[in-house]
Amino acid sequence: MTLLNLLYDWREELGIELGIAHVNHQQRPESTDEENHLRSLAERLQLPIFVAHFSGAFSEEKARDFRYAFFSHIMAEQGYTALVTGHHRDDQVETILMRLLRGSRLRHLSGIKEVQSFGHGQLIRPLLSFSKSDFPAIKHFEDQSNQEPTYTRNRVRLEYLPYLRQESPKLDQHLLELGEESSLLFAALFDLSQGLSATTVATFRQQTPAVQYFLLQDYLSSFADLALSKAQYQQVLTVLRTKANYRAPLKNGYWLIKDYSHWRIEKINPETDLPQPPIVLNYGEEVVFNDFSIAFSENQESAYLLPDSSALLIRSPLAGDKIQLGHFHKKLSRLFIDDKLPLQDRHKALVIEQHGQIEIVVTSDKTYLRKDPKRDIMRFSVTIVRQGDKDVRAGY
Repeated sequence: MTLLNLLYDWREELGIELGIAHVNHQQRPESTDEENHLRSLAERLQLPIFVAHFSGAFSEEKARDFRYAFFSHIMAEQGYTALVTGHHRDDQVETILMRLLRGSRLRHLSGIKEVQSFGHGQLIRPLLSFSKSDFPAIKHFEDQSNQEPTYTRNRVRLEYLPYLRQESPKLDQHLLELGEESSLLFAALFDLSQGLSATTVATFRQQTPAVQYFLLQDYLSSFADLALSKAQYQQVLTVLRTKANYRAPLKNGYWLIKDYSHWRIEKINPETDLPQPPIVLNYGEEVVFNDFSIAFSENQESAYLLPDSSALLIRSPLAGDKIQLGHFHKKLSRLFIDDKLPLQDRHKALVIEQHGQIEIVVTSDKTYLRKDPKRDIMRFSVTIVRQGDKDVRAGY
């Protein structure tokens, strides 16, 4: 209510248009009266108001997720560029202490951010420098559940902080300074690592273990819904420091993918990441498989030649695959390793069989052709074009 009054009084000077977004959690008898009061207030101030009602099993986390999803939706639907909330200095102190109690990482001890990206704009908290005692006495709603020690934040506010302040009267200031120093530390890391390609394996491994530790933290900070445990975090660090090729799930649909030169974390949809089923390609036809367009026709220049027109099998690589290279066979897996082919390229390789033998293997930048010491007259050709490329790859 304090924030609404301030923004309303200064709306012309700030050049802003206001709207009120309210979530009725429907957990208290007073919630309906509060909603009605806000609707009346919005009508009196001639401000638009948007209301949502929470339903289902209640928890602090679910309620928070519901609120911010609703706020983001209203911003996008109505064209608002900022969500402004009334968090204040006391909330900041409580948040930092709560994160300490929960064993949060150092970067999260900076507390609540004053400005951050949110939805289609920004989330702004302009009152973080002020304590609740600094606010004028205006009509506001008092949630009686705030006095119940059921929730962690309530216990921190009602029990832990008052007790600790007896031991350290400047506790609030010390906690805020801890948060500020943590924020400055990561700002300094960001400044010092500008131009540093942390996802390049060689660059990452050139750094000291301490720098690697925080570079990974900085990288992970861009994935809001990927909360790795400390054990999982340490495992990722170990992989980046020691493994050559690696591809494994983390959590919430995210995978860690690493090859000889680069690493990354990305969300993978298992349904779309499964290998494409094999396709039979008959003479005179053309098919599309993964990123390739494959045609089987008469002898053409710049095409891979075959002695007969028997059907081809187009597929992904399989365990145990071998290709003939003159007087010997070699496993595709060994070829890929020897050529330091990234894992994702191995999975997306194109394999072409005829008469049960692998004739052609195509990856993102390499082609492997079967070499038979005795070949018949070549009358038929296979042309392969990567979708999006203008030129046929020479030599197929």
